[in-house]
Amino acid sequence: MKEITPTELKHLQDTKADFQLIDVREVYEFEEDNLNGELMPVSEIIANVERVSRDKQVIVHCRSGARSANVVKLLEAQHGFTNLYNLKGGIMAYRSEIG
Repeated sequence: MKEITPTELKHLQDTKADFQLIDVREVYEFEEDNLNGELMPVSEIIANVERVSRDKQVIVHCRSGARSANVVKLLEAQHGFTNLYNLKGGIMAYRSEIG
């Protein structure tokens, strides 16, 4: 599974790179704090698989990186995605390293 660090994500954000950021946490978590990604909770990701881009880099994140890692593995195995990256350490690592 491919991963991206919080610093690498921040660089993509700062340079306005063309990528998709997907947040697989629950609605209440997203409302408390988010990275301006698209909310697709784990329980809804398969129903919304058509919203996941196949044409650009897609970064998936959650609180600590565990749920998003499972989503990346699932989408790769069951839907053939090859452009997915897990945010290493999730939003907790991002907030710790970036702010």
